[in-house]
Amino acid sequence: MNGMTIVPEGVGQDGPGGLRGSNLRGVRAHNERLVLSLLRRQGEMSKAELTRVTGLSAQTVSVIMRALEEDGLICRGQPLRGRIGQPSVPLGLARDGAFSLGLKVGHRSLDLVLVDFLGGIRTRTTERHRYPTPDAVVRFADSAVTEMLSQVGAEERARIAGLGIAMPFQIWEWWRTLGVPAEALIGWRERNIGAEIGAATGLPVYVQNDATAACGAELLFGHGRKPRDFLYFYVGYFIGGGIVLNGSLVPGRTGNAGAIGSLQVPDGRGGQATLLDIASLSVLERMLGAAGEASDRLWDTPSEWQFPPALVEAWADAAARAIAAASAAAATVYDFEACLVDGWMPARVRALLVEKVRAYLVDIPANGISLPLIEAGTIGAHARSLGAASLPLSARFLLDLQAFASAGAG
Repeated sequence: MNGMTIVPEGVGQDGPGGLRGSNLRGVRAHNERLVLSLLRRQGEMSKAELTRVTGLSAQTVSVIMRALEEDGLICRGQPLRGRIGQPSVPLGLARDGAFSLGLKVGHRSLDLVLVDFLGGIRTRTTERHRYPTPDAVVRFADSAVTEMLSQVGAEERARIAGLGIAMPFQIWEWWRTLGVPAEALIGWRERNIGAEIGAATGLPVYVQNDATAACGAELLFGHGRKPRDFLYFYVGYFIGGGIVLNGSLVPGRTGNAGAIGSLQVPDGRGGQATLLDIASLSVLERMLGAAGEASDRLWDTPSEWQFPPALVEAWADAAARAIAAASAAAATVYDFEACLVDGWMPARVRALLVEKVRAYLVDIPANGISLPLIEAGTIGAHARSLGAASLPLSARFLLDLQAFASAGAG
C-alpha cells in the first residue's frame, strides 16, 4: 500500500493551483479552496486583503465569501475600528465548519481522533496492542468510529469530511524488529485496509505514511513560523520523517519520502547502525524492561514520564547524537533550512532531545555545507493522528500547500 489511497473511488483532491485566483466561470471550487487555504494559513483576513493577495476581483471575493459563510465554513471576526470609513470586518475559518476523523495505526497502539476545522481534538479513543493486525485494526476502526459518531449531533455528522489513516507502510516487513513471527504480520501484504475501513464505516478514507502524516500536521496545524524547507523527525516506536520543500509536503514517488530511519549513523562505539536502531522509542522500551521498569506505560498519553531520569537522559543522549548525524547527512543532499524534532514524548523530554541534538551538531565538521537549524516540533504526541485527520480536510477544502505558501505573506 504505497502513496495516498483514496476510498471510495471518485472522492479526489484538486491538483496544485497557481498563486493567483481566476475569475473565469466554472472554477469556483478552485477559488473557494484558495480562499480557505489562505485563511487556514494566515488566520482572519478582510475582503480587501483577500482581493489583494489572490488577484481576484472584489466582486468575486464577495461572492465567494458570501457562499462560504452561508455554508458555515467561515465566520466573521470582530470589526477593526480606528480607520477612516466603515470598520473592516475580518473573516476566518469557522471552527465548527467541518470535522474530520483521524486514525493512527502504530506498532504499539491505535488512536482515533475527531477534530474540528482548526485542528482541535474534540474527542479521542485509543487501544494498545502487542503488534497491529489487519483484523484488529478494522474492528477497532469500525467500533470506535460508530461510538464516536453516536456522541455528536446530526449537523456535526453531516460536516465530517472523511477518515484519514496514518500508518507505517509495508508493515509485514517489520516482524524481526518487532520481535514477532513473520506470519503474525504477513496478512498485511494482501489487505487494503483503507478499502475495508471505508466499506465498514461508509466514509471516504485517505491513507498516508504515518511519519509523513505527522509532518503534514506540523505544516497545517503547527504553531509559529515554519521554514520553507525542512526535514522533520518524528520519534515514535520507530523514528520516521517527512520532507517539506518550498512550503509543501513532499510524499515522494511511493509515499515514503523522508524515511530517515534507515540512514546509517555512528553508533557511538566506533561502528555504524541505522537511525531507528538508536533513536527510536523501542530502544527506550528495551532499556526500561532491562531496568525492571513497566515499559508498557511508555505508550500511555505522554503528558509526563515517571521513569528514572538517568535512564531517559542516557536514551536521549544516544538518540540526539544519531539525529545530529542524520541531520548533517541530509544537509549534503539538500540545503534544508531546519530540522524539526517531535515525537511521542513529554514536552520537557522533547526540549532535552532538541538541546542535545544542537550540541552534537556543532561538533560535526561541516566541510563546506550549511548545517540546518534544529528546532522543536509544535504538535507533539498526537501529530500522527492529527496528520491523518488533516487528509480529508485537505482533500475536500484546501489547495496543495505550495499553491499558497508565499501568497499569504503579502
